[in-house]
Amino acid sequence: MRFSGFLSSAVMVILFVGCFMAVPEVVTAKHGGGVTRHYKFSIRMKNITRLCRSKSIVTINGKFPGPRVVAREGDRLVVKVVNHVPNNISIHWHGIRQLRSGWADGPAYITQCPIQTGQSYVYNFTITGQRGTLFWHAHFSWMRASVYGPLIILPRRNESYPFIKPYKEVPILFGEWFNADPEAVINQSLQTGAGPNVSDAYTLNGLPGPLYNCSGKDTYKLKVKPGKTYLLRLINAALNDELFFSIANHSVTVVEADASYVKPFVTDTLVIAPGQTTNVLLKTKSPAPDAAFYMLARPYFTGMGTFDNTTVAGILEYENPKNPENAPLFKPSLPAINATNVVANFSNMFKSLATNKFPINVPQKVDKRFFFTIGLGTNPCPKNQTCQGPNGTKFAASMNNISFALPTTALLQSYFFSKNGVFTADFPDFPLHPFNYTGTPPNNTHVINGTTKVEVLPFNASVEVIMQDTSILGAESHPLHLHGYNFYVVGQGFGNFNPKNDPSKFNLVDPVERNTVGVPSGGWVAIRFQADNPGVWLMHCHFDVHLSWGLRMAWIVLDGKLPNQKLPPPPSDLPKC
Repeated sequence: MRFSGFLSSAVMVILFVGCFMAVPEVVTAKHGGGVTRHYKFSIRMKNITRLCRSKSIVTINGKFPGPRVVAREGDRLVVKVVNHVPNNISIHWHGIRQLRSGWADGPAYITQCPIQTGQSYVYNFTITGQRGTLFWHAHFSWMRASVYGPLIILPRRNESYPFIKPYKEVPILFGEWFNADPEAVINQSLQTGAGPNVSDAYTLNGLPGPLYNCSGKDTYKLKVKPGKTYLLRLINAALNDELFFSIANHSVTVVEADASYVKPFVTDTLVIAPGQTTNVLLKTKSPAPDAAFYMLARPYFTGMGTFDNTTVAGILEYENPKNPENAPLFKPSLPAINATNVVANFSNMFKSLATNKFPINVPQKVDKRFFFTIGLGTNPCPKNQTCQGPNGTKFAASMNNISFALPTTALLQSYFFSKNGVFTADFPDFPLHPFNYTGTPPNNTHVINGTTKVEVLPFNASVEVIMQDTSILGAESHPLHLHGYNFYVVGQGFGNFNPKNDPSKFNLVDPVERNTVGVPSGGWVAIRFQADNPGVWLMHCHFDVHLSWGLRMAWIVLDGKLPNQKLPPPPSDLPKC
């Protein structure tokens, strides 16, 4: 009898995933209110055809997009990753706090060396205090172009959502498809200094849809019943593009962002940046209309470079239409590509639920303040080479003009075992050379590169970071992601941050809690978090092109005094460089 609760818990999760559970899951034992769930990820090449072109891509278990990982709050996940492809790889569990389990976070050369061909690594972590929609993806070079999938955290058993129980839950993943090998695309860009070739299509659950050549059969269709409430779990896994998304003739209610509940609000157009997730409730029409409805996504972009200016389409279909042959197919109208005001208004709608059951804990006082510029820059062209970046230079990207260089040994190992010479603890708290950040850019756009500088935080320090976009090589939005933490978005605005006037407008009552936030194009955003998770944590732009150009830095959060405030030693199978 003592196993009955354990079995029903396992059965409930398996019923939730139903036929789409693509990896074998073994539930082994109860522990501390949750269960341990084992998954196996085999990294293999797989021939896939899109846009009438076939190519071999890197996949997990031969699936594209990758398999769903489903668990409950409080569960422990044990995922064995075995690498059967020529590429090095690592897997990041995007948005998981990884409390005292930083060895399982996944970014290559930050918390681990990559998993080499023929090698394996077991990611072992407990989901603490989190429930909602996240995702996992490769965190090595541009491998996440095809290596990504949903990470769905259900509430604890006998716990309910703080909104109406949905009739059905549907993950929807946005991605990008390249006819070429994405690794070749970024390698060519880094060699020539030019911007990389853009993707050939966006995808919706791996399918480009009928607006692309030769893709009518590769269309995602969401079949719904009339008068039902559906929970759509939206995930932007695209490499380099923020997206507008809308369903024709339907509005949705936003209830969650980055696996944190928000005060519900209704919208007919969503904006979702790479690395962000958004849960929405879709109430279908009743009676069923004699029509079908496009679900469209296309980019939001304000920069100076090129981008994939195409539109991915899925179709919302009602069951048993009366006249399917002649039913009209309605199309939503999406904002202009550069509709920054739409993005700002949408971002300002997000507020934490902030109830007794789901409280927030935004730091009211700040121990450590930082001001980081976020933007592009250049590197000089090497001698005897012709470069194709701005004015014959190479494109670069930076935070506080530091273009972060990945080490050849993982930072976390270097820090934990006190190895010298891998990094320096002198990342600048403020810009070294202040300028009019959103005005006329300086003549010298060169970044400081070749350095691995980190910022060190005492355990449990309350931290405020102002992230300021710059106009160097064009103002644009940057989705900044912080590993190992959620943070509160306490303020945002356009122009240059004003340290005298802007803090008085900060929301310290119910700010949204996120793991990825868009730094507004030509503006700034303020975040706060409590440094209560010891380890080494990457913070970076979730546009992979900017990540490749160096728009990243790392925090070292020191151990606390108590045993449960210290990072344990690494597992024995931690990959070696």
